[in-house]
Amino acid sequence: MIGLGIDLCQISRIEAALAKGDGFLRRYYTEPEQAYLAERGAARAQSAAAMFAAKEAFLKALGVGLSGGIAMADVGVVHDALGCPHYALAPKAQAALDASGASLAHVSLTHDAGVAAAVCILA
Repeated sequence: MIGLGIDLCQISRIEAALAKGDGFLRRYYTEPEQAYLAERGAARAQSAAAMFAAKEAFLKALGVGLSGGIAMADVGVVHDALGCPHYALAPKAQAALDASGASLAHVSLTHDAGVAAAVCILA
């Protein structure tokens, strides 16, 4: 294991940001993430919160945090046919992953009782 990151996000905080318009989505989420969230219906805010937590967990696992030069929108989360989340990294985030010595970034998401959480393991 090369890095470990975890993050917790209040769903109500993300719900409030989403209610203000599309600016929040455009700033922090990739186009595929935005399309995914548009289809989530009532689960939109909890899914967005879990994805937001996944982005922060990735940055923490790298050891760079939010001020490390990688934008949140450089760290995407996609879901496979079974609904399992995976990272989809933009070139800048992929370069940082490669520089860390890791070849894989694993992610796990959960949400319950008004919060969403994510864990990232770099291996």
